[in-house]
Formats: sequence, C-alpha cells, structure tokens
Amino acid sequence: MASNPYFSLAVLFTAALCFGLTPLALAWLWAKVYSPAKPNAVKNAIYECGLESRGDAWMQFRSAYYLYAIIFLIFDVEAVFLLPFAVAFTGLGVAACVAMLVFVLMLIEGLAWAWTKGVLTWQ
Repeated sequence: MASNPYFSLAVLFTAALCFGLTPLALAWLWAKVYSPAKPNAVKNAIYECGLESRGDAWMQFRSAYYLYAIIFLIFDVEAVFLLPFAVAFTGLGVAACVAMLVFVLMLIEGLAWAWTKGVLTWQ
C-alpha cells in the first residue's frame, strides 16, 4: 500500500482537507445546536457600526483611488524583489545584475507612462 508513489501525496491532501473542513463543520454544528435562528425585524435591520442607515447606500467611487492603490502595490512589490538582490549583490553574476536592471527599467517605464497619462495628478 505504501509502495505507491502517490500514497504520501494522497495522505497529505486528505489531511489538508480535514484540517480546513473540520473547523467549518464544528462552527456549523455549534451554530445549529447553541444558536438557533430567530429572525425578527430588529435582527434583520441594516446598520453599520451601530448606526441606522439613512438614505441610499449607493455612491460613486472614483477610479483614481484604485489607480493609486495599484501603483502603490507595484512599487511595494518592487521593494520586495529588490531586497534579496541587494543582500546578495556581491555573490551574483553579471546575468543577475542585467536581469535586475531590466526589471528596474521596466518599472521606471511604467512610472513614466503613469506620469504622462496623468494618473499621478490628484484632482
């Protein structure tokens, strides 16, 4: 039975599945046994932070916020990639330095593109 090369993989997959599903099953069982649903008007009322909502909840959200967030993430990930390169700089060869130079130049190109398109101007 253990001679199959996929046996250990199947055991790990089963353990991972049980590890994820067991807490969910226990939470569902706890909710069914100890907190039965008793819906009423007060429980079904919509509120946020303890305050009753007034007016329409729909509001337009400016897409500029998303652009700022995406640009922040891009340059945050750049820092994550540059740190190991900077730590191991003396032990790397020319190919790694060229690859990192290409990476930084592509980021600079993206920043220049965002700047020329006016993404970075706040209105």
